[in-house]
Amino acid sequence: QSLLCHLLSSSKWESSEAETSTFISALGYTSEDYYCHLVKNMVFSLVTELRENQFNGLNIQGSISASHVNAVSIFCVPLITLPDLTPLLETLLLYHGGSSKEILSSDFLEAVNEAFLKKKISLPESAVFSLWLRHLPSLEKATLHLLDQLVSIQLNSLEEVACVIKDSLLPQAASHPAIFRIVNEIFKNALIGTDGISEVMTVIQVFTCLFLQARQNETKQHKFPLKAYFPYHHQPLVRGLVRRPFEFPTTYWSQHLKHISDMLIALVEDKNVSSLTDLFEIWFLVACFGEWLDIAAEQLLKAAVEPDAVLWLLAFYYCPKNENQQRTQTMAEAQAVYNHLMTLFSHTDLSLKDLEAAVHRITGIEQCCNRHLITHLLTNFLLFSSGGYKIAQECIYHITETTDTSKEVYSLLSRTAYRFKHGGEEKQRTVKLLNELLQKFSLKV
Repeated sequence: QSLLCHLLSSSKWESSEAETSTFISALGYTSEDYYCHLVKNMVFSLVTELRENQFNGLNIQGSISASHVNAVSIFCVPLITLPDLTPLLETLLLYHGGSSKEILSSDFLEAVNEAFLKKKISLPESAVFSLWLRHLPSLEKATLHLLDQLVSIQLNSLEEVACVIKDSLLPQAASHPAIFRIVNEIFKNALIGTDGISEVMTVIQVFTCLFLQARQNETKQHKFPLKAYFPYHHQPLVRGLVRRPFEFPTTYWSQHLKHISDMLIALVEDKNVSSLTDLFEIWFLVACFGEWLDIAAEQLLKAAVEPDAVLWLLAFYYCPKNENQQRTQTMAEAQAVYNHLMTLFSHTDLSLKDLEAAVHRITGIEQCCNRHLITHLLTNFLLFSSGGYKIAQECIYHITETTDTSKEVYSLLSRTAYRFKHGGEEKQRTVKLLNELLQKFSLKV
């Protein structure tokens, strides 16, 4: 407030502090009230001027110059967090003159973004989206801020992760393809830079789910085609992955997974996909839609499914490169474990000794991609089999104590709990077991 008083009292309208004080007293105002009314009137006047100019943009004679709009934005910089200034910030962010160049000061755009990220100001979604569309550094900073926030703080559930992501407004803003592609590229680089840690992968997958929700809420006239978001990918595969599991009857999941797997096999084995870059792009597209991968591992155990196609899908996710036929070896390992688990699936009385062979394949092998896939299968077996719940804590504790899979197992349990809560009913015993495991193992990660 004192800064604003200084700016206004030193402007061309005022001659001296003494005269100003006398003038204010004569009006019957305190100094604080006077400047409060003055700034409100000034904001109202500027907002009206900008909006009228926006609507009468073809009236060249009466149009506001780009330099004038730029000057107004510069004037706002030290006052960004002043609540009375919010209508002017919104109007400026939504203002587009006739110039092809950005007319708002970059200092202004950066200051607004900084204040918004630190929650010092509140803006309508449309103004925030416009800010990110017109100023790429602000969008990049907002995305990196979100990643840093999610990776650095302790979050106890995927509901909390989803809440933080949604609160950032990035999934909603990503309904615009230009924003989606930039955010996705930043996520991709973050995943590479962190060597694919599960926390970043989980953030990407939750963000993708929230983006799809926001896109579904768009009206038809505002909805962009899928190709605008994924312009360089195989469109039938994109359409298959974008369909959310809850959009299908559960009896159709296995068929849909086989359809996805068949398309992937054709793409990956295509001779034109020769570079690791092309392969990574295909893998990253599939990885973003992690719901289908988790359901694939569940369907292997719970439903009648063609195991080869679904195992290949999981093997590709955990072992995309296939150097020295590594994926083939992963498939063989997974097939052996799968066959063993299926013989035990209906047993109501199980001991850790019954699962010794499967556990040994996790704790005794060196290739991490094999270990991660088998850990995924075994964790699901413990959740969904007739007797698995009895030894789940003991078995998972043994695995996580002897390997580096603690965070991965906890992430899998969190994703499963989140999906059950938002995607439909599941057996109460399984939900109870999930909650117990999450509570017990949250202390280990």
